[in-house]
Amino acid sequence: MIEVEIPGRGELRLEHLVLDYNGTIASGGKLLESVVEPLQELTEIVHIVVASADTYGTVENELNGAGLDIEIYKVSAGNEREDKAELIEELGPEVCAAVGNGANDELMLKRAALSICVIGPEGACSKTLLSADVVVREPREALELLLDPKALRATLRC
Repeated sequence: MIEVEIPGRGELRLEHLVLDYNGTIASGGKLLESVVEPLQELTEIVHIVVASADTYGTVENELNGAGLDIEIYKVSAGNEREDKAELIEELGPEVCAAVGNGANDELMLKRAALSICVIGPEGACSKTLLSADVVVREPREALELLLDPKALRATLRC
């Protein structure tokens, strides 16, 4: 669990991390090498779920190939927004962090207790960007922020 007291906001107690796949931790169906190490560290402290329509059909092989024991939640093509938001509701929004970049990540980010928008090489949907608590330039930064509660506190304190 990730626990951090945010001055002016209260305590965050995060048990789950929900990640978008393509455009966030992967590009063209391939897991970004830069995220493997922080993902390995995070699997030791939170339950991680990758939510993806798996457009390229590579999610499972990529995660397993990197030695990552991460749950995969398949969303339905054309219903990604609602499926991802429903996943947050099922896990408990008050104990979820969510990371994404696309239009289909907007509701997921709105519902999670902590939301991080990754701009990345694909850019980010402006509505998703405005739904986020934190905005970062690349996915590794999002993961490292979750691994460093003091930095997270500094970013979010009021």
